[in-house]
Amino acid sequence: MADNKKKKRRNMIIILASIWFVVTLPLPWMVTGDVGQNQLGTLLPIIGLISIPFVALGVVWTLKPELTT
Repeated sequence: MADNKKKKRRNMIIILASIWFVVTLPLPWMVTGDVGQNQLGTLLPIIGLISIPFVALGVVWTLKPELTT
């Protein structure tokens, strides 16, 4: 039973992280339109670095929901 709960938590974390990255990656193209190749090389690492704390918060809050209060 504990393994099933761990699998559900793991799957939830993976789903939340993938949703976050799918939503945040196209933002520069939605706001500005065309993005050049040089800008792409700069934007993707910045978006990835900015996303790390939010994904980490999602993981922590999924594992320990009492930390949200």
